[in-house]
Amino acid sequence: MSAGTGAGTGTVPSLEVSRLAYAYPDGTQALFGVDLRLERGERVALLGPNGAGKTTLVMHLNGILTAGHGTVTVAGLPVGRDSLMEIRRRVGLVFQDPDDQLFMPTVREDVAFGPANMGVRGAELERRVVTALERVGMLQTADRPPHHLSFGQRRRVAVATVLAMEPEILVLDEPSSNLDPASRRELAEILRGLDVTVLMVTHDLPYALELCERSLILSGGVIVADGPTREILADPELLAAHRLELPYGFAIPGGAGAGRAGAGGAGDM
Repeated sequence: MSAGTGAGTGTVPSLEVSRLAYAYPDGTQALFGVDLRLERGERVALLGPNGAGKTTLVMHLNGILTAGHGTVTVAGLPVGRDSLMEIRRRVGLVFQDPDDQLFMPTVREDVAFGPANMGVRGAELERRVVTALERVGMLQTADRPPHHLSFGQRRRVAVATVLAMEPEILVLDEPSSNLDPASRRELAEILRGLDVTVLMVTHDLPYALELCERSLILSGGVIVADGPTREILADPELLAAHRLELPYGFAIPGGAGAGRAGAGGAGDM
């Protein structure tokens, strides 16, 4: 697959990563020169086996880690020490476990926490809370304790906590994991309706096909494929080479046929 599927529109991209390399303090090299570009409004799946470097890459997008070599730019703003507050507003991370993100007594307070921490107050804060909850279909739960909600509802509230920050990019870690079929469908409908750039880290290849026209495979610390999701998932040799598998019996429309048993389950990025 050719790199740079989303490039070349002539506008400032939501995300641009150039020659990004990173080694942990123990000397383990996690990234070996990653290049990628996400245009505004794109929904892109980041695929790859465990240990491929996906977590390390995502942690560079909002400055949790800083590049050993190379650059990361969000909507034209370089990620660095001087820009961390604004970068963390622009790049919203939705964790795999919503309980890592929800800690206030009520849903309303959880959704308000981020903007309030950025100095938003009064009517503007209330507008952000209401708008974010409406976008995920959870406004009716605003005054309920998050731990009284179902897992799928908590995941939707976790998305709302990020949307209230009005981000440039929404990064989701395994968004479909542990969801029942109805919750999985409801979340997909919400994500399709968002007007933000989405980077979805997932082992759920059918979900990637459903939501993302473009996919990247990160393996061994480098991008090894970048192209239309349908084409990538229709290449069984490419998937097998990077320990990615479609569920048994799942066929790509117009593709090479059904995947093998043992679909990749949710796990570390």
